[in-house]
Amino acid sequence: MLTTLVVLCSGIALVTAQLTKSRLSPLRSRIVSIAESQLGYHTDPADTYCNKYSAYWHAGTATCGNLNRDEEWCADFAAWVWKTAGAKVTYELNPGDINSASASFYVWGVEHGTWHPIGDSYVPEPGDIAVYGLNTATSTAKHVAVVTGFDAGSRGPDVVNGDGDRTGFSLVESGRDEYRADAAKGSQSTVSGYVSPL
Repeated sequence: MLTTLVVLCSGIALVTAQLTKSRLSPLRSRIVSIAESQLGYHTDPADTYCNKYSAYWHAGTATCGNLNRDEEWCADFAAWVWKTAGAKVTYELNPGDINSASASFYVWGVEHGTWHPIGDSYVPEPGDIAVYGLNTATSTAKHVAVVTGFDAGSRGPDVVNGDGDRTGFSLVESGRDEYRADAAKGSQSTVSGYVSPL
């Protein structure tokens, strides 16, 4: 009886997750698909921050000995996912543009009316960017990640992290109920809010 109940509950959860994903807008579906397609990517050379996402934006330093660029890259990854999916992204160092700073997503979201701070009853949607450890006084944040889902009762979203550090050094990895940042520099930082794409 208990086994049947567990199987039934698992089946309901799977169907609910599939229905939720099937109801996504085409843009949000592409964002999730592209982010998940990068799972397992790691820096080259290993034990550096040399990565292809920063290279795409011509950000960071060209000291990797290959076509990669060297810098911490969670925001570069999130911006690359949005851009590749067709979301509105202007990547520049100008105020209000998205760039390699995690807090740039917050600033961009405020300027475009798509910032949702924790506590405003917003339920994160797949395709959003989760911002961790935000300090609005200094416009800094510790980490960002691409939201792939959110389960009722969870403290945080399901995400794909660029420059994650939970299962290895500086790689693309997924996480469930990530209310804390998946990055060595922000491991004690909790989710501050979400930015929705345009």
